[in-house]
Amino acid sequence: MTHVVSQFATSYVFYWKDYFSDQPLLYPPGFDGRVILYPSNQNLRDYLSWRQADCHINNLYNTVFWALALQGGLTKVQAQERLRGTLSADKNEILFSEFNINYNNEPLMYRKGTVLVWQKVNEIATKQINLSEGSEDKEVKRTRSEVTLLHCDIIGQQFWKEHPEILADDN
Repeated sequence: MTHVVSQFATSYVFYWKDYFSDQPLLYPPGFDGRVILYPSNQNLRDYLSWRQADCHINNLYNTVFWALALQGGLTKVQAQERLRGTLSADKNEILFSEFNINYNNEPLMYRKGTVLVWQKVNEIATKQINLSEGSEDKEVKRTRSEVTLLHCDIIGQQFWKEHPEILADDN
């Protein structure tokens, strides 16, 4: 994990100018990565559910905060004060009544976060086979795994039914 975080940090700095050419990087970034071993699949699911719920809570807050600051004309301090002590229902009401934003219509990427899973994909490759009388192209079918990016609910049962291999006991 140390290597992954280190590689990400160096890539982040290295490629910064390719994506933000007119914005200088003001300070070196720091990133955190952890490897956690959970004692059971249920503990793992509970943790991942909590992380997704936390993603939702943070994004809802940030969506309202920046709407108040950028569209509502409040300073950052005023927006923060306006949101102090509010519940999710209050934040949804502010978005809808003041900015005509239905948070439930925001892209899943923001409401649910990003989940990376290994998925099996079938692929057909063309191989050239050398024969004594020349060469021949032959189709070869194989299955391989690739990382797939998903924006979906992982708290409910549907995700786990669609991806039972994540919690499979391969002893």
